[in-house]
Amino acid sequence: MNTKILADSACDLTNRHYKAFDIEMVPLTVHLKGKDFEDVNEIEPKTVYDAMRQGEGTKTSQVSPQTFKTIFTSYAESNQALVYFAFSSELSGTCQTAKMMAQEVQEEYPDAELHVIDTKCASIGYGLVVLRAAELARNGASTDEIIETAEYHANHMEHIFTVDDLEYLRRGGRVSRTSAFVGSLLKIKPVLHVDDGKLVPLENVRGSKKVLNRMLELMEERGTDFKNQTIGISHGDDLKRAEQLAAMIKDKFGADNVLIEMVGSVIGAHSGPGTLALFFLNSEYN
Repeated sequence: MNTKILADSACDLTNRHYKAFDIEMVPLTVHLKGKDFEDVNEIEPKTVYDAMRQGEGTKTSQVSPQTFKTIFTSYAESNQALVYFAFSSELSGTCQTAKMMAQEVQEEYPDAELHVIDTKCASIGYGLVVLRAAELARNGASTDEIIETAEYHANHMEHIFTVDDLEYLRRGGRVSRTSAFVGSLLKIKPVLHVDDGKLVPLENVRGSKKVLNRMLELMEERGTDFKNQTIGISHGDDLKRAEQLAAMIKDKFGADNVLIEMVGSVIGAHSGPGTLALFFLNSEYN
């Protein structure tokens, strides 16, 4: 029996991926207009972005302990190995909750092969790690091999992204009110990355066109072997700009395999419409 791969909805993959690669997905929750929605299953990113454009506030919450306990127990009872690749623990408490529940289930089922791996990744960067793990699982790789390879990918996954409006990051406590106000006036676009699972500002760029060029420069500085890897791009309801970035990457680096998806409801609720993110394996990967 092949190892089963579990991911959460912050990987920003679609149902198409989950079905094609036999991935089980557990949703985080989006709170909008006084109601709770299961990410992916009950709400689409477009709905969240449209509400945010109209001034609606959005919040998110992690997966419940009971949900994880139910899932882990079912695999323990069926004696099937399960590996949960989790959204960065620096951005959500979901990973830690899963670890506690896995430990609790293993106390009752000592032989259960349950693994919780903190990817320290987000969005399609996280999704690419999950896809690699699922590909290995489908091909019959051992649990240890799946974990080792996926962790290696996760450790070398670059996240370079920008947001269209600093106000959304301000609401999430990522920038000050003054910075958001001044940034909006000057059309400053922040460039950020993820370092050890944490969201870290890199620099500010003035103007949308310059941001795309700067993202390519950072890609060239940090990455390697683009023809032989899948490049990820996710966007906050701005497919046109995502496709523009993809075309620039293909033209500059000769990359053939570029995966474009929308930033999902959970991450998008904090980054806002117009977010543009780029993911690739860095130059330390070989």
